[in-house]
Amino acid sequence: MPTDAQPRIALLIDADNAPAEMIDEILTELSTFGLINVRRAYGNWTKPGLHGWQSKLLEYAVRPMQQFDYSKGKNATDMAMTVDAMELLYTEQPDAFGIVSSDADFTPLVMHLRAKGAAVYGFGAAQTPRAFVNACSRFLYFDALLELGDGITSRAERRELQDGEAAQRNAAAAPQGGSAASATNANGNGKVAGGTGAAIPACTTLRVPTHLLREDKQLIAMLRDAVKATQDEAGWARVAAVGTHIGNKLSFDARNYGYASLTRLMAATQAFELRDEGSPRVAVRDLRAVHDEGGH
Repeated sequence: MPTDAQPRIALLIDADNAPAEMIDEILTELSTFGLINVRRAYGNWTKPGLHGWQSKLLEYAVRPMQQFDYSKGKNATDMAMTVDAMELLYTEQPDAFGIVSSDADFTPLVMHLRAKGAAVYGFGAAQTPRAFVNACSRFLYFDALLELGDGITSRAERRELQDGEAAQRNAAAAPQGGSAASATNANGNGKVAGGTGAAIPACTTLRVPTHLLREDKQLIAMLRDAVKATQDEAGWARVAAVGTHIGNKLSFDARNYGYASLTRLMAATQAFELRDEGSPRVAVRDLRAVHDEGGH
């Protein structure tokens, strides 16, 4: 018997709350975790607003699940998705679920799925309530997914190019006498994607600069706590262990800050020293500890 079987994933899409053009990016992301053997999209397909999904359902072998609106003003799609998820949990027993929605009503479902041992990968819009985001094993915003680009191997290169172009545009468009931070925060309320919900730029398609990362006290504290919890006697912590520790506490993904990996995000904060960068053994330690050593 083969022992290298891939984890099985059930993808359930709330088509009323998900743009059809995101399906390719969602499938690309989920495919890194395992085999997506269940693909279902829920909605009232008689509505004109869902016509954009029709070609995508055929192209990506997603099964449409018809759900009529039984009562005006009530969304029966949520209940249908919840019922099917519970049935799949106890019959097909997938290793993980992908839930595509921006609706907080799915929070109890996600918590139950995780309590039964299934991982839950969430996808939604920037306004997705924090309760749903944090309930998921991992959560990616649609804006962050779009920024990842086409194909896993080209995402980092695409981001580097976009960062350079964006920096040039921002420098040319920045008002005289105003800071980059004030110009950025003028576009929104500063409470958008990321693992902590702390104040960061409203546009998640660009890499969050170092000065704003350092101003995010919740983010820095979370990273430092994870390093402290997993460090060795010399203060070094493997980045993989840091990521696991954070993931066991809440939903967090460095890509929501515009960075391809946790290593790059931690380097960008300039709050940590890195060792063996670019290898599976990459490790970090708090720069405060380094400074303390230098002072003795």
